[in-house]
Amino acid sequence: MVRSRRLRLTCVQLPGPDQRVLNTRRVVKSERPGSTEDAPAGYEGVWRFTAPADDVSVPQARHAVRDLLNRQGVPAQDELVQGLLLIVSELVTNAVRHAALLSPVLAVEVAIGTEWIRVSVEDNHPYRPKALERDYAQTGGRGLLLVREITVEAGGVCDIEHTASGGKIIWVALPLAGPSLTSPPSAPSAL
Repeated sequence: MVRSRRLRLTCVQLPGPDQRVLNTRRVVKSERPGSTEDAPAGYEGVWRFTAPADDVSVPQARHAVRDLLNRQGVPAQDELVQGLLLIVSELVTNAVRHAALLSPVLAVEVAIGTEWIRVSVEDNHPYRPKALERDYAQTGGRGLLLVREITVEAGGVCDIEHTASGGKIIWVALPLAGPSLTSPPSAPSAL
């Protein structure tokens, strides 16, 4: 008998993109009567889910992010969405292959603003990876290089942060509108 492990999707919608919580309750932003602030777009928010550090989690995480973007009606071009989904696949694959020993569970967070989308993958392994330079003799090890290239091409930024528990968060933020032809190239990423 073959048992399939399912992705445990525990979405948490938070009031702002910079806040993190680890519980599974939904936090709703309260509207103040008479507020003159612009109302957030219907697709804005932060969602977080966990998954086992297992190969089956890679396509499940990609599908969960795709379904979230569709369900929320995020106004992103197909090319941006495809690049973002490839980034999710590469970051989750990296966590599964290199952090599973110390991190049997990983977390994926998607934060959507009016002009950008940020995706991050968190694990409890302390190693801070670097994107390898192109080595055409290698058959693998290009995931973070691919993440960096897609991010730069889209006009976004990526970085790695340490967590309080000693792990790391690798994140990518992409503009929903794509890169501006008049904007200067972004600074090199930490990947």
